Amino acid sequence: MRFVISPMTSNPANMMRRAGYAFQHHVDDSEEMSFVRPLAQGGFPRFHVYAQQKGLALEISIHLDQKKETYGKDTRHHGEYADEGALGEEVERLKNTL
Repeated sequence: MRFVISPMTSNPANMMRRAGYAFQHHVDDSEEMSFVRPLAQGGFPRFHVYAQQKGLALEISIHLDQKKETYGKDTRHHGEYADEGALGEEVERLKNTL
C-alpha cells in the first residue's frame, strides 16, 4: 500500500522513529530507506516500510511481513499488502502520527 505525507515536519528517519519504526538500510544505492516495526519479540510479524523523500513530501510504501522469508530455488515473501485489517489500521496511525 502506498501513500504520501506532505509536507514533511522533519527528516524521514526522525519521522519514522517518532512513529516507532527502526531504520534498517538504504535500498540499493538509492534514496529509498527501509524501516521496520516488529509486532512480536521474535521480530515477526512486522510492519515494513520503504520511504523516500520527494521534495517536501515523504512517499511511503508499507506492507505486513507475516514471517521471515524462506529460501531455496525461489525467495518466498510472506507479506500482506491489502489496505484492510491490521495494515489499514497502521496506515491510519501513521497518517495521524506523521
